[in-house]
Amino acid sequence: MAKRSRTPSIPAYFKERLSRVRTAIREAGCDALLITNPVDIRYLTPFSGEASCAYVTARSLTVISDARFLVELEELKGHARVVVRKGPMVPALVELLADRTEQRIGVQGESITLAIFESLKKGVGAKRLRSTGGIVAGVRLIKGDEEVRAISRAIKIQQDAFVEVADRIEPGWNESEVCAELEWEMATRGSEGPAFHTIVASKANAAKPHATPGSTKITTNAPLLIDWGATSGGYRGDLTRVLFFGKPSREMRTVYEVVREAHASAIDTVRDGARASDVDAVARGIIRDAGYGDRFGHALGHGIGLDTHEAPRIAGEVAGELRAGMVVTIEPGVYLPGVGGVRIEDDILVTLRGGRRLSSLPTDLEWACR
Repeated sequence: MAKRSRTPSIPAYFKERLSRVRTAIREAGCDALLITNPVDIRYLTPFSGEASCAYVTARSLTVISDARFLVELEELKGHARVVVRKGPMVPALVELLADRTEQRIGVQGESITLAIFESLKKGVGAKRLRSTGGIVAGVRLIKGDEEVRAISRAIKIQQDAFVEVADRIEPGWNESEVCAELEWEMATRGSEGPAFHTIVASKANAAKPHATPGSTKITTNAPLLIDWGATSGGYRGDLTRVLFFGKPSREMRTVYEVVREAHASAIDTVRDGARASDVDAVARGIIRDAGYGDRFGHALGHGIGLDTHEAPRIAGEVAGELRAGMVVTIEPGVYLPGVGGVRIEDDILVTLRGGRRLSSLPTDLEWACR
């Protein structure tokens, strides 16, 4: 006699997240929310959300997907109703919404295409649909303990991989080789994939904040900037370090120490209630006073979680405050065209008492020089 499969247990934190999203939907003046962002579906369920949508009301959660994911969708029993569509998504959504009684349906304006939105208006009625923004993203700002643990696991994977690769790199390797080695070492340690396109930038390429690894070789005394991340349980890590194989020039030593001071001072100002613009100003002021203000052109940091870049943004023009439970990057940099650049980045948990580094790699210049 075949054994009956057991319905998988849904972790309690998914129900708690759903409750907070329902509150946010109500506060936004809606009766329901159509979720088209797969990352938000992943936040509310143990399902990746690929090629799927979700519909949240005050009393129900429905996931609309297709037969490719039948096995994964089995995990949602007891947590969500599953609709397996047989044709395109839009007709399936129209059919679903036409049978619903909710009159104020929020649609994720930040992730739905105009073509799909227009098709839904024709099928459901324009008066019922409201373009919304940031409802789920606002809830995702504050990480639960399980999310912090997942981010920390990703960081440990990428740090261990980095230490292994950094000890093997030699002048003569090119950027792509370093990238491949690092991503391989992360994968063998359990990373579900790079958190983003790994940046490996040697010599003058290090002056490009988002350089693409290529054939440029690593040489003695020149900077090697590496910005990399692992993924664990869907959550990402994001770190940057600069290495020197030999003795950096006097100018690069100066730049390194300026960036390191800006990095440490900004972390010291991170705490619950701190204004994002004030944290940015601390780092930017140190870099400006050292004479490199025009060489730091990006925001100081950003939130990290299921997305590599998510709210909040830490920049001069941002008026919001940091709150306990947020996880943010702090990543000041100075970039000298034709010469090279330095960026130092760590992932920080905002707490009531201050900022707690989730990453632990050293930042001192002695460590950076190989």
